[in-house]
Amino acid sequence: MEKRRTYERQRKALKPSQSRLVASSVDLPPRLVHMAELPWVTCYRQALRAENKSENTQKSYVSGLRALVETTLPHENVLDEAAYNTMTVEALAERMEPLNGRLDRWTLSLSELRPTTYNARLAAARHLLKWLGHRWPDHLVRARTGRRLPRTLTRREMSMVLESAATSEDPVASLVVTMMLDTGLRVSEVCNLDINDIDLEDGSARVFGGKGDKDRLVLFTRRTLERIHAWIPVRDSRLKNEDYAFLLNSAGRRLQPRGVQRLMDHLAADASLPKGKLTPHVLRHNFATGLLERGADLVTIQRLLGHSSIATTRVYLEISDQTLREVYHRAQATRETLEAAAEASETVEVVEENTPSTSAFGVD
Repeated sequence: MEKRRTYERQRKALKPSQSRLVASSVDLPPRLVHMAELPWVTCYRQALRAENKSENTQKSYVSGLRALVETTLPHENVLDEAAYNTMTVEALAERMEPLNGRLDRWTLSLSELRPTTYNARLAAARHLLKWLGHRWPDHLVRARTGRRLPRTLTRREMSMVLESAATSEDPVASLVVTMMLDTGLRVSEVCNLDINDIDLEDGSARVFGGKGDKDRLVLFTRRTLERIHAWIPVRDSRLKNEDYAFLLNSAGRRLQPRGVQRLMDHLAADASLPKGKLTPHVLRHNFATGLLERGADLVTIQRLLGHSSIATTRVYLEISDQTLREVYHRAQATRETLEAAAEASETVEVVEENTPSTSAFGVD
């Protein structure tokens, strides 16, 4: 009996990843055995694509993991560019042993980052270790993040931005601002729109491969349709190699998210807004809060924004102070109107009740 208990204790001790610290090499999971001698960067990118990770997620993971892989222990030399790119999957698995101290050194170097950025880096590292067949250490946990309200522009600021876009020398400025404000499209979705995705007769567009590889329908307002009709001749004059791209820059190439952000910075400066206050995502927030103010339900807003979970959409219930004041005053004005109508109704009823007796007194 005692021998059996000793055997079970020894068998359980082999389960955690700590046992790998004393092993001569790391055992790769079966799915990676045939890749053991291949460059890890190429194999990992292929794994991300196979999981349908978006282009932005792929770039974020690969760039964010570089500092982790390059983190050195006291007895190691610094990795050069060639060694980093040619490192095999097997060598990376041995290097990324969870409890050899590398992860802890790397996480300490991230202490100055914002909690959201820190958690994003941890998510990338966790994904890499899972891919390598490692177990994530229990002592490394996500940072606590406070609830941040969506940043929006006031009506006055939004009017100034629209005016700046309308008078901008860049003909795409007014269309981009109006489209993002009236549809809630993400900047990547706006840039990826093709001319064939837009139905001018129906006043809508199909977004293919949005965040999370989801397709959805977006609807255009009359204002947006007017901007689109005005843009099409300009697009035709810029058209070179990008035959299907809807939005083109002055060089005739598809408009990129960085180009949109530079455009926002110029418009913010023209509208006398602080740098960084106007972003594509701020326009998306304005779209969502505008729908909420006008009485749209959360499920509708969720579908229009393309959110996977309604919990993401629910953050718009925590609206800004300015919007809160507007909603409050509108509700108060409605209540006062209803009370005044009720008082007027009661007054009329009193007069009608007294009329017969008054008439009878006059006859006598």
